[in-house]
Amino acid sequence: MNLTVTGHHVDVTEAMRRHVETKLGKLARHTDLPLSMAVTLVVEKDRHKAEAKVQVSDAHLQADTIGNDMYAAIDE
Repeated sequence: MNLTVTGHHVDVTEAMRRHVETKLGKLARHTDLPLSMAVTLVVEKDRHKAEAKVQVSDAHLQADTIGNDMYAAIDE
């Protein structure tokens, strides 16, 4: 699993990175295909947004969510 976690207007802490790895690691258990994942964590005023882009073989999946705090956004 190739995972990249970046932050926009937020410093990505090691705890945030581990939380993302734990959540997205569940996807890797469901396929033998190589996964490439890019997660961007964004803070805009009081909005915390998590954006994920996953590439599996020829398929591209994308999801984003907004939460009251960054961990809530990652969980969704």
